[in-house]
Amino acid sequence: MKLSARLEKIVDLVGKDVRLADIGTDHGYIPIELLKSEKINYAILSDINKGPLENARKEIERQGLVNKTDLRLGSGLEVLDTNEVDQVIIAGMGGILISDLIEKKLDLCKKLDKMILQPMQAQEDLREYLNMRGFYIIEEHLVKEDFRIYEIMEVVYRGKVEEIDPIYYEIPIRLIEKKDPLLGALLEKKLRENRSILDKLDKSTQGQEENKSILGRKKIVEAKLNKLGQIYRELGGKA
Repeated sequence: MKLSARLEKIVDLVGKDVRLADIGTDHGYIPIELLKSEKINYAILSDINKGPLENARKEIERQGLVNKTDLRLGSGLEVLDTNEVDQVIIAGMGGILISDLIEKKLDLCKKLDKMILQPMQAQEDLREYLNMRGFYIIEEHLVKEDFRIYEIMEVVYRGKVEEIDPIYYEIPIRLIEKKDPLLGALLEKKLRENRSILDKLDKSTQGQEENKSILGRKKIVEAKLNKLGQIYRELGGKA
């Protein structure tokens, strides 16, 4: 079973010999790979849907890993008890949904050694939520797969809310500091998206007087574009 670049990176980030839970496990590719390589010895695989969990069960049986796994049908982190696992993976969901799952089991998440989160969208919303709840992103990773760049976060609880310029929820300072080779491409994507939003706002008011809400929205997008462009230029790009 050949893992994608995204899943391989997540596998690399899991600690050795930890008790792991893979939330929304789908086919169970990540925990199965970790168990096969003996990097971990026990994993809980959960999914809200029976179909993917059954597929994972069949592969676990085929690989002879039944005694090292626990499959659970249910929503998010609610299938777990406090102190039952050391690390949790939540990958392939939206950032707002991931925030909601954490919020429902906040005390459990605070006691984890680490969470590995890979939101598919609303990454900035997830980063803001984590900070407001006292979580700290110890490292950020970018992975390119086909034409998409995935953002992966390693998160711990420190109980402290930091003052962060909102632009760094969009483009994390850690990626800037380490000059991640994919950061330029991520910035270009963000610039395109925000220019498109601004263009749509302009078109929505053609031939009519702009109302205050649209003007306010335009100012926010313009300010974001200026900051993104500044970061991009500092990295050597031409915004």
